[in-house]
Amino acid sequence: MSVIEWREEFSVGLPEVDHEHQELIAAINRLHGEMGSGASAAEVSDRLGEIESAISAHFALEEKSMVALRYDDYAAHKHDHEQLLDEILDIRDGVLETSQYDPAGLSQALTLWFREHFRTHDTRLHHWLVRRS
Repeated sequence: MSVIEWREEFSVGLPEVDHEHQELIAAINRLHGEMGSGASAAEVSDRLGEIESAISAHFALEEKSMVALRYDDYAAHKHDHEQLLDEILDIRDGVLETSQYDPAGLSQALTLWFREHFRTHDTRLHHWLVRRS
């Protein structure tokens, strides 16, 4: 079962960024599936580490693109990225410290962040790119 489905409205119009968005959604969906099948806290922590690394690399690409294009809302977009990375690290630390996790809560937190980020920051970036074309 997927918690996030890719939709074209998530596209920002930069092929390499959109491709990575799809890969990140797939990784989150895999984590959700693994948690539902009773993954251990250590396995969840490992997957969160992998997702955090992939997201961090993706954000670096996206931010590099925004800087090169002189995107006018770069600072706010970057700040939102940093908030997610901090949240993932906090969740991962909690899993490591307690050896427990809340599958529904974790899935909901990631899903809400991505949906809101796509709806706001990425949509704004997409419209800005369209206007520049």
